Amino acid sequence: MAGQLIVGLDVSSRARAEEIVALLGDTVDFYKIGYQCFYGADGFSLGKALLAAGKKVFFDLKLLDIDNTVEKGVAAIAETGATMLTVHAYPQCMRAAVRGAAGSDLCILGVSVLTSMDDADVAEAGFARDTAGLVALRAQQARDAGIGGLVSSPHEAEMVRTIIGPRMAIVTPGIRLPGAAAGDQKRVMGPGEALAEGATHLVVARPIIEAADPAAAARAILADMNSGTRLA
Repeated sequence: MAGQLIVGLDVSSRARAEEIVALLGDTVDFYKIGYQCFYGADGFSLGKALLAAGKKVFFDLKLLDIDNTVEKGVAAIAETGATMLTVHAYPQCMRAAVRGAAGSDLCILGVSVLTSMDDADVAEAGFARDTAGLVALRAQQARDAGIGGLVSSPHEAEMVRTIIGPRMAIVTPGIRLPGAAAGDQKRVMGPGEALAEGATHLVVARPIIEAADPAAAARAILADMNSGTRLA
């Protein structure tokens, strides 16, 4: 289960990121580097250092640009040996990312609908579909583009799995232990339950990195993950 838990290093200080990694020790071997860490804590260099130390790295950069820019950016990330990279799940963007990752082991993940969004947010953004409908469309397009998987709410994981089949990854943020504060997430679920719904990897940040004892918090998440039964 440890390989399925990805801890988000959502901090702005390189020193704090390294402190968290040290506190977690062998409990965690997979880390997500998103905007805050990438831009505020020299996250690209940190990611390469983690890779050199034998850890896995997920660069959560949500790329979206013209095809050539996406392709070249993905190729640069692939050269680091990173395990995962996110792009927005627009068809052209996903196809460009596949070309950029060609020949590497980099798993391209399409971001369908952010877990901070609900039906009202999707409507406000101008989409004619509800959240589930938009996620379903993006899942079909991701499958057809040939990327490695999707990022989606655990609430859509079972539906996404039926669309993309058994081999693609489903990475779910919005993971909270029962009774924990949801924060700005609107579509949350417990760790074991999310795996039972078809998720392959869980991204957890604040419940671990803001805990008084991050290693103990990670072990609690892992224990709950062990209570789930994977459908995929």
